[in-house]
Amino acid sequence: MSLIHLIYVSTAPKELGTAELDRILESSVRHNTPQQVTGMLLYAGGSFMQVLEGEEAAVDETFKRIKQDPRHTNVFEIAREPLTERNFERWSMGFRCLGAHDAASHPGYAPFFARGFDPATIGAHPGLALEMLMDFGRNQGAGGVG
Repeated sequence: MSLIHLIYVSTAPKELGTAELDRILESSVRHNTPQQVTGMLLYAGGSFMQVLEGEEAAVDETFKRIKQDPRHTNVFEIAREPLTERNFERWSMGFRCLGAHDAASHPGYAPFFARGFDPATIGAHPGLALEMLMDFGRNQGAGGVG
């Protein structure tokens, strides 16, 4: 069994409201739970950054489904690495919508999400994407679904 994580960023075709984000999260949980895929999804400025964890085949299947989802455009893979253990085992998909409060409380991360997640900027800082996902996941509290 080969456990991996895959981190990607994508752009929403339009700014998404709470109802649409809830539908995306519900769909993630519905598909990820039977596949034993865990992770964290961040949304900011009309874009997503997500980490998927699980068996390689399940993560690949999930990522393929995401790339075909019209709610995700400009899908860009940032990292794909083997894991010895999961970082987000608590959630079939944790979620956090980042805003001005998060930028104020995390000024070191703010340039990387204030205008949405830019793959070139984030990718130029190895480990930054996972660090952000883990930090916002830890501080999310009850916002995770799992």
